[in-house]
Amino acid sequence: MRAATGLWRWRHNPLRRTTDLVEAWVACVAVLLLVLAAPALGLWAGVRADGSLQRAARTQQLERHPTTARVVREADAPARAVTNPDASGQHSVRTTVVARWTAPDGGPRTGEVSTLRRSPRAGDTFPIWTDGGGRPVTAPMPPDAARMHAVFAGLGAASFAAVLVEFVRRTVVRGLVRRRYAVLDRDWARSGPDWGRTGTGS
Repeated sequence: MRAATGLWRWRHNPLRRTTDLVEAWVACVAVLLLVLAAPALGLWAGVRADGSLQRAARTQQLERHPTTARVVREADAPARAVTNPDASGQHSVRTTVVARWTAPDGGPRTGEVSTLRRSPRAGDTFPIWTDGGGRPVTAPMPPDAARMHAVFAGLGAASFAAVLVEFVRRTVVRGLVRRRYAVLDRDWARSGPDWGRTGTGS
């Protein structure tokens, strides 16, 4: 609205300078880009990211297999705090243990895996995920988590576009202001030295 008002104000104003009209048009274009282009870009980026992440989630669901691991003994590695990348940034303490589990081909596997159990004991069981070869992997990404990541991607793209538009607008306005001062300095150089002198009409 302020951009449209500025254009109307400068339309027939006798004091209007070219830079005033350019600045009003730049503001109007910037408003249109912020209202229309930035949200459209964010929506496009979010839809594209959601499609890609949902395909990745489906692939992980097909390639990763749930199984049950049985604790053999606690490993030498200390417990550590980790962040679950597929959840909402939750921190959890995981303990590394030596465990035994069954691979998708039915063969036994033994190795070090991490568990959320605080004090695991021999014989305790807990769920893990493995790949086709029976190697431990992280759980597949849930579709809801993929969608949430896509939403953040869309918001990030829209915010970046908005910041870029505002940066360009400010850069153009800064150049226009410098041009106005340059014109003012030239006018002052031509007329300023004669002010106050006899016969100059001042």
